[in-house]
Amino acid sequence: MADRAAPGVRPRRRIEDAPRRVKRKAASARARSAWGALPWLALAAAVAIAASGFGARFGAWDWRTGFAILRYASYAAFAIAAITIGALIVPHVRAGRARSLGVALAIALAASALPLFWMWQARTLPPINDISTDLANPPQFDKIAALRERAPVSVRYPGPETARLQRTGYPDLRTRVLRQPRDPVFDNALALARDMGWTIVATDPAKGIIEATATTFWFGFKDDVVIRVTRLNNDATRVDMRSVSRVGKGDLGANARRVRAYMSRLTP
Repeated sequence: MADRAAPGVRPRRRIEDAPRRVKRKAASARARSAWGALPWLALAAAVAIAASGFGARFGAWDWRTGFAILRYASYAAFAIAAITIGALIVPHVRAGRARSLGVALAIALAASALPLFWMWQARTLPPINDISTDLANPPQFDKIAALRERAPVSVRYPGPETARLQRTGYPDLRTRVLRQPRDPVFDNALALARDMGWTIVATDPAKGIIEATATTFWFGFKDDVVIRVTRLNNDATRVDMRSVSRVGKGDLGANARRVRAYMSRLTP
């Protein structure tokens, strides 16, 4: 009977264990709070990725700041996705948290999708931002040249190396020859440029030249376009197009997609 506590007296062991239990509960609460914050952190990263481009487009910051926000928010999304996958693999961490972890993972993966796609494009597409259907004699800018005086990218065609890279990366981009007189082809080309949502800067029907500026949806980059319509004979007309970025060294295929989309829609 000596080892039994007197009535009304708590055992010393239980008294000593009480602080430990309090600490364990506090640690458990912190862990639940930390894991529970992952969906919100993933959402914050997703919002930052989206805002990086729209902020640049609408003047909240310049495109360089937007790229920095995009880069670090993407790193955060990658890290959250990796942490969440690790948590889902460990049974005692996953227990009772699978739903919130799943939400965090879904948001982080969705936020990471576009940056990962851009990384893949940067590795696979040629690092050029001047695309022309005529590589021997690219259409030249006239009125738009004055708008690009401070642009880092010159209106001058870069030269043979750019032409070589384009032939390798975009072999389908070629001149269009339409079996139709030049004047109606010019009118159709101008109408299509407007339908594409571009800002028409200048037109010269006598020379067959159309100059326009396209604005990208996300970052609001200004890319300039010149279209040249040339009479071959009374029944045939040649159409060439050039699309050039104002900034950067590569365009992740944006100018090539623009040329391809326009030329494919150009019909007699």
